[in-house]
Amino acid sequence: MFSLIVFDLDGTLIDSRKDIADAANVVLTSTGAAPLADEAIGRMVGDGAAVLIARAFAASGSAPPADALARFLDAYGRGLLAHTRPYPDIPEVLETLAARVPLALLTNKPLAATRVILEALGLDRFFPPDRVLGGDGPLPRKPAPDALLQLGLDTGAPPDRTLLVGDSIIDWQTARAAGSQICLVRYGFGFDSFPVDQLTACDRCVDHPRELLSL
Repeated sequence: MFSLIVFDLDGTLIDSRKDIADAANVVLTSTGAAPLADEAIGRMVGDGAAVLIARAFAASGSAPPADALARFLDAYGRGLLAHTRPYPDIPEVLETLAARVPLALLTNKPLAATRVILEALGLDRFFPPDRVLGGDGPLPRKPAPDALLQLGLDTGAPPDRTLLVGDSIIDWQTARAAGSQICLVRYGFGFDSFPVDQLTACDRCVDHPRELLSL
């Protein structure tokens, strides 16, 4: 049915909420702001690190210092894999899917951090380097459709035969803009803030990674 399946990373393949929240709270507390709950920070993920840290300071009622983003990236780089792990059965699901259809990865996370995580968790074998796009590349970040469309061009997959698997409104908007299909994973932390009233009958949703195999 699909010629290409493209995965989001945070909240879709990996549970990275704790490490992202810890890094954001390091920056907040270092400036005298109160830390935020992991769940609250998890709902801010999806638009890239700069937007995340801006949202965190706004939620804390504090003004971010000029180097807030640099501080966050430094703190996150030091704790990148302290708690981050694949969601249950993700390696097995990817192995089964990779035997059926090309897989790609599209994230707003910086590419260097993405590659470190994929390699450390043994997920890099499912995603050839030319099919991994990060948020700091030459193409606009999600929800702009450019990177998703480029992955389709590179693999010969037309947009309507491309499936984007993600957990957030950003992923949903990206698929819509590209004319691709979407599957939302309700187990991901990004789904906590998804406006479910916007879902349509054409939008697929799963509650566990293994349900992806039925697609």
